[in-house]
Amino acid sequence: MVGGGIVGLAAARALAGRGWAVTVLEKEDRWGAHQTGHNSNVVHAGLYYKPGSLKAAMSVAGNRSMVEFARANGVPVEVCGKLVVATAESELPALRVLAERAEANGVPAKLITPEEAREYEPEVAAVAALRVESTGIIDFPAVCAAMVRELTEAGADLRLSTPALGIRAGSGGGVEVATGTSVLRADALVNCAGLHSDRVARMAGLTPSARIVPFRGEYYELRPDRSHLVRGLIYPVPDPTLPFLGVHLTRMLDGSVHAGPNAVLALRREGYRWRDLSPADLLDTARFPGTWRLARKYAFPVGYDEVRRSLSKARFAASLARLVPAVTADDLVRSGAGVRAQALLPTGALVDDFLIESTRNQIHVLNAPSPAATSALEIGAHIAARLVEVS
Repeated sequence: MVGGGIVGLAAARALAGRGWAVTVLEKEDRWGAHQTGHNSNVVHAGLYYKPGSLKAAMSVAGNRSMVEFARANGVPVEVCGKLVVATAESELPALRVLAERAEANGVPAKLITPEEAREYEPEVAAVAALRVESTGIIDFPAVCAAMVRELTEAGADLRLSTPALGIRAGSGGGVEVATGTSVLRADALVNCAGLHSDRVARMAGLTPSARIVPFRGEYYELRPDRSHLVRGLIYPVPDPTLPFLGVHLTRMLDGSVHAGPNAVLALRREGYRWRDLSPADLLDTARFPGTWRLARKYAFPVGYDEVRRSLSKARFAASLARLVPAVTADDLVRSGAGVRAQALLPTGALVDDFLIESTRNQIHVLNAPSPAATSALEIGAHIAARLVEVS
């Protein structure tokens, strides 16, 4: 197993449960160091995703299994529900489509009036809203810690600070993985390397159908004396042509309220700040034809607006004020950022669903952004079953 984020650990857990002897390689010195540890800690309900897609099925099932896992393992979780808010009449058709999609996916949700919305969120601005009951908030790093405890008890070989530097077919079948200090021999390989998943796939001899392009999502949080403006989770009606949900407001388990994220191109695979720049990563992105086709489609006005919002707290606050008019720039304090490993096709199309490709004795998870954390246990079970097929 290459990658010790929540998906990699969940896959390792599922494989160990099937009797596999599992080794997990993580290049960082802690588990869940990147996407898992830099997201909004929301347990998604599954209403956004195309019926019949992996995301739809695994998010709805994952909502249940993740909450059950958390409660069984003492991980903080709260099923608090959320509002998806239409702030203009023009957004009502898209809101109704979301309601229909929720029904198709089996998500408990209902359209409510502005007055009903304000019963949940007194400060919200809405011409209508969708109330989604099964959305929750959780501590995903704590989920990882619980999985690590289970894997340790199951006898798994868990290796931090151990990057995969080379992969080749083994002489007697299986694979060999060079880590810099040793060569690990295994019957099969599972790649859950997130931001580096396409590179690991190429290292293993696969030609992946998509390339990872990193998008940074920046967060603010409300000042403690203004956190009363938000009781739960407030989301906008998303643009159906984009994989991002738009900036939203999320009350966390500790009572703080996070705002964000936006979406700007990161200048390195693990670029959490504008000054985090990697010439090699930029060149890799620039050489990919899909990047330029994506740019022609979204650079203006979408990308331009996202960059302006990144550089201007006032613009960021204005986006939030569409949902909660009382929010001002003075209410916001800069918080952390995350980087989304978004798979991009050569055509310039963003991969919308989870993307998992395989070859003999190998499984490669090549697109697993949100709601992958919610769906991690389901993705893990899927990988375990699929590995049996290709081994």
